[in-house]
Amino acid sequence: MSLLPGGVSVSHLRVYDWPAPDGVGRAGSGSPHLHTASAEAYVVLGGSGAVHTLGPDGFVEHRLAAGDVVRFDPGVVHRAVNDGDLEVLVVMGNAGLPEAGDAVLTFPPDVLADQAAYRAAALLPGPGASDDELAAAARRRRDLALEGYAVLLDDVRRLGPAQALRPLHEAAARLVRPYVPHWQDRWTRTVLHETDGTARALEGLVRGAAGHLASARVREARPDPAPRRYGMCGRLQTWPLG
Repeated sequence: MSLLPGGVSVSHLRVYDWPAPDGVGRAGSGSPHLHTASAEAYVVLGGSGAVHTLGPDGFVEHRLAAGDVVRFDPGVVHRAVNDGDLEVLVVMGNAGLPEAGDAVLTFPPDVLADQAAYRAAALLPGPGASDDELAAAARRRRDLALEGYAVLLDDVRRLGPAQALRPLHEAAARLVRPYVPHWQDRWTRTVLHETDGTARALEGLVRGAAGHLASARVREARPDPAPRRYGMCGRLQTWPLG
């Protein structure tokens, strides 16, 4: 059972304050990417900025301020833009899948075409790496994603979103395909399990039966005590999923 209702996961994001090579964002920018199976929402906690998206409507800038919520479906490329102290509560569907490789960065086409090259560019150093090493690797990863994003953005404006995004979507499907059986198992044990439980509860309640209420539990969690992770778009504080 997932910790949060509906099988979602949350993380607290402080968007990177590293200047972007293309000069977008007064304070910095995250790494453009998409998700292949999970919807995502930003609940803005503070600061100012935007999320730039590439989807069926082409390029759109969604301005962000405290209290705003913006959701993007799987397949929509999104880039967090920091104009000053932008902090976001990130809500992800399908708890666990985003952390299991559901995000695909907008690297240049030659990197997207090669599973090994993509993995080498996307992975950060492992245990034992210093914070400086992790930050440098995350920044290189961000800048490579922005390199591919610049080409993609030009293609969207020149060719239209459907034609321009199709090769990225096809590459993303190839890249994540090896992980899908694991995702199916995790999704079945969490999201589907909870959905089935709700269906059974409703079937009981329509008959006036409330047996499921006797097995109620309370769950709680504390933030991961480790230093904030270097995520796609910024430094992340996370909570246990289960």
